[in-house]
Amino acid sequence: MRLHDELPVDHRLGTVYRVGAGLGGVFLVVFGILGLTGTSPGFLDTSGKQVLGLSSNGALSVLSLVAGGILILGAVIGGNIASDINMIMGVLFVLAGFVGLMVLDSTANRLAFHISNVVFSFAFGFVILTFGMYGRVSSHLPQDNPYWKRRHEHEAERPNGPPALVKVLRPGPPNPTGH
Repeated sequence: MRLHDELPVDHRLGTVYRVGAGLGGVFLVVFGILGLTGTSPGFLDTSGKQVLGLSSNGALSVLSLVAGGILILGAVIGGNIASDINMIMGVLFVLAGFVGLMVLDSTANRLAFHISNVVFSFAFGFVILTFGMYGRVSSHLPQDNPYWKRRHEHEAERPNGPPALVKVLRPGPPNPTGH
């Protein structure tokens, strides 16, 4: 017995990951609002100010508001669109971590990144990327999964039933692998 045989198609974990991405978006919106309020260090100031343990300036605050809004929108829409949005945003956050690491302690650091921002970008990016990949990438997706159906929509209809009955209905050698 395999685990995915026991779980319904729309398992509650999909909702958990969707809500998780929405909460991540809310965190980014709060971070952006707090970065824009109070004494602002300037829009492209490289020193930044501390907000929720991270460094921020006006540009990073605005980017955080936009990214948080996109994640919240994806969580509200749900489905395949939410998965696509989460995967794209996750990759963008990981790339932002690499860029932030490259410009750390230089005059090119226009988003006022410190090492805490770099670590946050990597961690947040991988978490959001995982939310987007849930139920989408695996070598053993069930046949009722929408991503499995989209990948195999042009294949001939497969007979259903026990393996012995399927072998009787569709005789022939098994599909060789590695040849």
